[in-house]
Amino acid sequence: MIRIEIDEPTLARTRIAISPFAEAVCSLYLLQRNPDGAPWPYDGWARQAREILRTVPAVAPASFYFHAPSRLPDFLDPIPETPVSTITEQLDRFRATPAEIIEEQFATYYPSGDLPDSMRPFRDDREAALNRLADGLAAYWEAAIAPHWPAMRAALDEEVLLRARALAADGPDALLARLHERIRWERPVLTLVKALEHSFEAVDKRLLLVPLIFSRGALTCSTDHAEVVMVTYQSRGAALLAAAPVPHADDRLAILVGRGRAAVLRALTVPASTTGLATTLGLAPSTVSEHLAGLQAAGVVHRRRAGRRVLYGLEPAGIALVNLLGGDSAPAEFVS
Repeated sequence: MIRIEIDEPTLARTRIAISPFAEAVCSLYLLQRNPDGAPWPYDGWARQAREILRTVPAVAPASFYFHAPSRLPDFLDPIPETPVSTITEQLDRFRATPAEIIEEQFATYYPSGDLPDSMRPFRDDREAALNRLADGLAAYWEAAIAPHWPAMRAALDEEVLLRARALAADGPDALLARLHERIRWERPVLTLVKALEHSFEAVDKRLLLVPLIFSRGALTCSTDHAEVVMVTYQSRGAALLAAAPVPHADDRLAILVGRGRAAVLRALTVPASTTGLATTLGLAPSTVSEHLAGLQAAGVVHRRRAGRRVLYGLEPAGIALVNLLGGDSAPAEFVS
């Protein structure tokens, strides 16, 4: 367990941001943790990414994360400085990481001064090491992630909108309580349920929440920044990476309402827009609109405006349908 005791000023400064850099790093960890093949919906993407790593020389430095220690100094997975950063902006800032930041974090992680072999270049030839890794990550991003980024970005935008709306409407307590099944909020302690045992206090800082498509349920926490504690969590929308539909012969919800409408109902356990649903489920917006119209007419889905967007969510009858019939099989995503 990682337990973070959060004081009131830190809690009040809770914010949400997107980090392409963290997506890239997390995707490499996903490949590392699943050497024999990643699970659905990452399986097709993972095969392509491994082939890229095997055949494209320019991406080779990115494999640094395959061999790095399990606990990394935060400069190697930096906190995003703006709510919506581009990968180019983050890599530029990474290249310019000051020597004193690296020295300070090395002193914390390796107080004896005995650095792992993989870390020594960042001490002995900082600029060259930073540039080499940044170049490798840039090439890896362009080949393995950039083709998927527009859809990923749309899903992440939807996630941020929903979480920001919850934060504004209900406050940080409600947001943290519903963030992820393996994140527990019992004021004043935020607990990340994982094998690592660590506890610390966040005093007069800012809590930054970063949703990640590639998380696959993995939770990370960055603590080295003087002003920010970053917590990453699994974003909705990972199904957009799937290459093909997954059959569900025993799907009672799909038998009752149809596979497309069953997919929409399951996805609406978190409110979403038509565009967000289309991106997440891999369906045409017109198809999603047709499903939503039918479900709304049946009284199982409602429509609400949130600023310039229209969000759809489940009525009590829709929640009952999903709870009673929707758990028979894996989510029926990427169906028509």
